[in-house]
Amino acid sequence: MKYLVRDVIYEVCIFGFVGRHSKGDYYYILAWALFLGCYNGYMEDTKFSLNQTPISTILAWVESGAIAIPEIQRPFVWMSWQVRDLMDSLYQGYPVGYIITWQNPDVKLKDGSTSQGKRILIDGQQRITALRAAISGLDVIDKKYKKKRIAISFNPLTEEFRTRTVSTIRGKEWISDIAEVMVNGYDTLTFVDEYVARNPGTTRQEINSRLNRLIQIKNKQIGEIQLSPSLDINIVNEIFVRINASGVNLSNADFAMSKIAVYEKDPGDEMGMKLRKFIDYFAHLSVAPEQFDIIKENDTEFAKTDYFTKISWLKNETDDLYDPSYNDIIRVVGLTQFARGKLGDIVALLSGRNFETRQDEKEIADESFRKLEKGLYQFTNENKFKHFVQNILRGSGYDEPSMLIARNAVNYAYAMYLRLFDIGENHAEANSLVRRLLAISLLTGRHSGSFETKFEQDIKRIQNPGDLAKFVATLEKQELADIFWDSTLVDELDKPTINNPFWHMFVAAQNKLLKQGFLSKNNIARDLATDDVHHIFPKNYLVKHGYDKTKYNRIANFVHLRNDINISVGDLAPRDYLNDILSSKNDHHSDITGEDELKSNFSDNAIPILLMKAVAVDYEEFLKQRQRLMAKMLKEYYRSL
Repeated sequence: MKYLVRDVIYEVCIFGFVGRHSKGDYYYILAWALFLGCYNGYMEDTKFSLNQTPISTILAWVESGAIAIPEIQRPFVWMSWQVRDLMDSLYQGYPVGYIITWQNPDVKLKDGSTSQGKRILIDGQQRITALRAAISGLDVIDKKYKKKRIAISFNPLTEEFRTRTVSTIRGKEWISDIAEVMVNGYDTLTFVDEYVARNPGTTRQEINSRLNRLIQIKNKQIGEIQLSPSLDINIVNEIFVRINASGVNLSNADFAMSKIAVYEKDPGDEMGMKLRKFIDYFAHLSVAPEQFDIIKENDTEFAKTDYFTKISWLKNETDDLYDPSYNDIIRVVGLTQFARGKLGDIVALLSGRNFETRQDEKEIADESFRKLEKGLYQFTNENKFKHFVQNILRGSGYDEPSMLIARNAVNYAYAMYLRLFDIGENHAEANSLVRRLLAISLLTGRHSGSFETKFEQDIKRIQNPGDLAKFVATLEKQELADIFWDSTLVDELDKPTINNPFWHMFVAAQNKLLKQGFLSKNNIARDLATDDVHHIFPKNYLVKHGYDKTKYNRIANFVHLRNDINISVGDLAPRDYLNDILSSKNDHHSDITGEDELKSNFSDNAIPILLMKAVAVDYEEFLKQRQRLMAKMLKEYYRSL
């Protein structure tokens, strides 16, 4: 066994290094994952098996469900040329990598027996999907959830593979679709006779040899690394994350989705697959509601389910402020139903894990999937979802998706919002509390670092009406004392970029408090486009006076400003363009007509009066004063929530 492991690792490393695969680094990482996981397994007990299996057998396993590949596990992202190259590699006898599966853990039944689960495909879905497309002639589902056919053509004369085109369809020397000759029992003799007749100068022996070599592709062997069901769920999860660290980005959420897909409460009911589609289709339709009819047409069986009915409202949904991914959905449900922030723990519970005995039990798995279903119904509920977006997010001043860069904080807020529904909290009170909790998370960074543990602890605190109010009061006392507003937050606003929660919260504050945009009395800030963000001290003006990018791109030097006003200001010093605005000359498109209006506008934008006479030497002091004023406005904003 140890020599076989050694050979596998060697092949994988070489395969990656020679560059025959687009994910060379991926294979290097995989080799180390195999070495660490497999060596330990060999030394202790067998944690895996290495098998060489004919492609036809693997495809048959997939067709029968012995290896579970959810239809929408991941949309097919390979290009057609990659499918072509895979066929060519198999024809030439080149290595095409290993697939990795995990035997879903056995679970204990009430009668004391065990139920063996299906194998989950840990890695290799794109290759298997490509094989099914090219060899079996099956459609694939692309990123837009549209079915498409990828057909590969073969020229027996030149032994060349191509993606099917008009020229390969019409060309008498081409087999336009190799799937046609891969059918069991295909009449090769008749094909050879007809081909030779169409292509003078060819011989039956040559064409027959190359045709048989092509057909034998389906009997080529692919290596399967099968992880044992005895492996701890955390180890499997770690292997999954590591081997997918390169190439197409996968995450713990992908692993959770694969786990969900293979669950069956009763044999053949495909409950897990339906729940998986429930999640994935909701995430997809949130982004692309126009795909509703396409999904309905392509997946007629799922379209008949109650799950599809529950998300049908998305077909008319145009609000894109919060378009959750399946990662977001699983995280929120994990908090609301399991009080778990770590996706690995959720996967373990869905496996039926008894954390005390470290055994997997069907009763626990069944109960976990019941909770998952309940949580999904709750998450996708039209009224709850829309109320959260409108009352919490927009009610906090967030108007554009680009403002919600801290997705963990948003998911946390939605989980708390749903939790308050469960315990019967007053709705009006709940809205205010969740808005404040979202703000606290963003202001103090609770959504970053080891946020899963924090979120778990927080959600467990909320058991009865009034609990969240007490918790928020505690956080305010601990985190939002005067020193936070007067010092800590002032320092946090000294950043060299606006791509952070503090800037976006300041914009939200202006929106919520209905403040005017800079140098305008008839354009409130929330009416301006998100990208109408410009420098108060013009960039080129500061560059001329020796300031570099780290200096002129400070949060406190940014403001929402109409683009036409910004263009007219040009590279003038603040003193100069403000004097022009107050003069009869005023050719800067501003509707400010007097000093009082200008000072009021300064207040709306947290700008110190210093700016009235400011030139380059005043820039550093201006930043300090504005940071304090911005912090003061954020404090006012927080109290308004």
